[in-house]
Amino acid sequence: MTPIPLGVRHTWGWCLTHTGTPVHRPAPGREVLEALRSVGDPEYPDVSIVDLGLVETVEVDDDAVRIGLIPTFSGCPALAMIADDVRAAIESVPGVRSVAVDWLAAPVWSTSRMSSAARRALAEEYTVVLRGSDGSLRCPVCGSHDVREQSMAGPTRCRSISWCDDCRNPVEVMR
Repeated sequence: MTPIPLGVRHTWGWCLTHTGTPVHRPAPGREVLEALRSVGDPEYPDVSIVDLGLVETVEVDDDAVRIGLIPTFSGCPALAMIADDVRAAIESVPGVRSVAVDWLAAPVWSTSRMSSAARRALAEEYTVVLRGSDGSLRCPVCGSHDVREQSMAGPTRCRSISWCDDCRNPVEVMR
């Protein structure tokens, strides 16, 4: 299979016409990437798994596609749902006959894999914030840095809860 760097290049394949004449045609690489971009995270449906940095590898070999995903953490209860959504999205691409989705043990996912669009959407739509490189937090509601940790146990294992003293709102922190 040929790996496809996300959003970088388009691969080409060969097919035979009904008369046996070879015809050069584009493999569904670009369409596969667009289909992946349409898959939202179950907790954040408006945020693509591509923008969250879950997609590590995309391989297209004529009509077969293999996707390598990285979980935010290995015990995430949404892994099967995400894999099913990826399969359904890729199977809808014309020319794709088989799809394999693998959960990879390495590299380890971190918030540094997220795009700026994902960071913005999490802050604006879900009041979820990421720690700054210095460990600081900024409230996504009011912009204050007066945010303190409330509980390491958040609604899921990949998030904790903090509190903004200025606007008095809870803030989820993606770990």
